[in-house]
Amino acid sequence: MEKTLKKIHPVSDPGATYFLQVSWKKDIGTGFVIVLSDGQCAWTGTVSEAEISREAADMEMNREKYVEELKKALIAGEESASKYNFSVS
Repeated sequence: MEKTLKKIHPVSDPGATYFLQVSWKKDIGTGFVIVLSDGQCAWTGTVSEAEISREAADMEMNREKYVEELKKALIAGEESASKYNFSVS
């Protein structure tokens, strides 16, 4: 299983720091587990392959393109961090 951990500063609370961990088996497009932590609490969820396909269809986006965007937003390095905004609610 592969994992990434990145620090994010959500636009909804720019002074806060959160840690985002994403874990996946073969490819993020087959589903993943996500953990968000503010250093005191942690929230976890699982995103299935079917949910990824459904979200891509809802956005009227090619599934492969959607998976590439997920990779950039969730697991890419710092160079892409400024291209995506996170909001915590």
